Parts: sequence; structure tokens; C-alpha cells
Amino acid sequence: MAPAGDREGYWGPTTSTLDWCEENYAVTWYIAEFWNTVSNLIMIIPPIFGAIQSVRDGLEKRYIASYLALTVVGMGSWCFHMTLKYEMQLLDELPMIYSCCIFVYCMFECFKMKNSVNYHLLFTLVLFSLIVTTVMYGMLVFTLVLRSVYIVTWVYPWLRGLGYTSLGLFLLGFLLWNIDNIFCESLRNFRKKVPPIIGVTTQFHAWWHILTGLGSYLHILFSLYTRTLYLRYRPKVKFLFGIWPVILFEPLRKH
Repeated sequence: MAPAGDREGYWGPTTSTLDWCEENYAVTWYIAEFWNTVSNLIMIIPPIFGAIQSVRDGLEKRYIASYLALTVVGMGSWCFHMTLKYEMQLLDELPMIYSCCIFVYCMFECFKMKNSVNYHLLFTLVLFSLIVTTVMYGMLVFTLVLRSVYIVTWVYPWLRGLGYTSLGLFLLGFLLWNIDNIFCESLRNFRKKVPPIIGVTTQFHAWWHILTGLGSYLHILFSLYTRTLYLRYRPKVKFLFGIWPVILFEPLRKH
């Protein structure tokens, strides 16, 4: 966590219970943690296009909700790191729980009839979200995601690459997140001694956003690929500009 003594800026004194290692208002007077803020763009822009494409393709609403939920997480995190206000902190943390519940629902419903609704699972996840909102949140969500990925990759072994890449990005991001917390003072001293362009690469909480944002996006693709494959579509992974993965598919031809 950031030590006391950071400068104040446009949003006034910090009221959040967390203040990360990045120096406050070091880049601009209007953004408390600049790199921790702009790194959320990976969770905002690509999922919006994913949601639009899902609507055009006539996909099940759960996948539209998945993309939009990831966008809300990115926007909440943007607001939190930009202001370091407590109310914005809640806007950052709670959508993470809700979006994970949507991801879990999609994964567990991959092998069901089209447009089916599992009311029991839906009720359980909504209840879990309510409990977490009022009490606490923890590793249960991560455990559920791990279990759902295991189920799918056991049935479709060739999907392991995409599923495990998603989890690998989460784990790498989590490692960098801890390094940023534990060695904050050392990182700050290091940034003072090196050119800014090198110091930026040590903003590990920003890397956490990038890696987990990409991991979450890949998780949605993983679930969507599995679902459309089960529905006998022909999904294909394409790379926009040779870099960004998207899924294009054709419905089963009618005879």
C-alpha cells in the first residue's frame, strides 16, 4: 500500500480504505493514480465491442451480460483509482463479484438446451452476491471458476489452451499485485532513480488490471466457444490486426 504523505489533487483527500503503491497525482492533477486508472481501458473498450457483436450474432443474453459486466468492472475500477474515494471503491469491488457470478453461470450452462434457464443456479448465485455484498467476499468465486473450467476442459480437451491461458494470466496478475503491495517502498525508491519510461513498467497494480482484464475477456471467449461448439455452430478464433482475439462463427446450415 502507498505510504502516507501523497499529494492531494482535484478529488481532494483520500477516503478509500485502500491506497495503492502508485504515487498520487504524479502525472496529472485530475487523476489520483494515473496508470492504475488508464490500464482499465482493456476492461472497458473490448468488452463493449464484444457485447455489440453478440447482439448482432443473436447470442444468448448471458454472454451479452458477461461482456457488459466486465465493462462495468473496468469503469468502476477507473472511477476508484481516479478518485480514491470510498464510494468509488465499492463501485470497483462489488461488480467484480457480480461479474464472476455471471461468468460461473455461463460456464455451468454450456451444455444445456439453447435459451434454457437454470433457476436453481441463478438463485444460488444471486443469493451469494447478496451475502457477499452485505458481509464479505473471498476466494469462493475463484474456486467456482476453477471448477467450471475443469469441467469444460475435461469434456473438450482441446479447449484447455484457452481456459488455462485465462487462469495463467489471473495468477500472473495476482503475483504482480502482491509484489506491488509487499515491496511498495522499494518500488517507489527505484522509480525515483530510473527514467520515467522504465519506472512505468514497475506499476504492477496497473499490470494486474491488464492481465486480469485480458484473462476475463479470454474467459468469456472460452465459455462462448464452448457453448457455440455444443450448439453445433462453427466457432473460429480470429485475431484483429493480428493481435486481439475474437470469435466468429456460423450457425448450423439448415437443410
